[in-house]
Amino acid sequence: MVAYLDEACSRRRSEKSEWNRADIFAAVKKSAVLRLRPKLMTVITVIASLLPILLTTRMGVEVMQPIAVPIVGGMLSSLVHVLIVTPVLFAWMRARQLKRATKQ
Repeated sequence: MVAYLDEACSRRRSEKSEWNRADIFAAVKKSAVLRLRPKLMTVITVIASLLPILLTTRMGVEVMQPIAVPIVGGMLSSLVHVLIVTPVLFAWMRARQLKRATKQ
């Protein structure tokens, strides 16, 4: 996600000479949209492949369910992290850098 964010920011900078908060948020939004489809496809594929293990009651499932549950939780938390937390932190850090640069 950081690569998408950095690429969107550098592309936006090359288009405009002045850099402001609106440009930061536009770059973050564009990179989040670019990352959305691949991330959703990955998460849905992994969760769909683990659903039979999570929902079955057959013999031997007690060995596999403790493995499948953390994987599903990790995929869901990575989805939140990549699509929400990382862009918000990136925008916040870039806005702080911009604010410091304008003060000087």
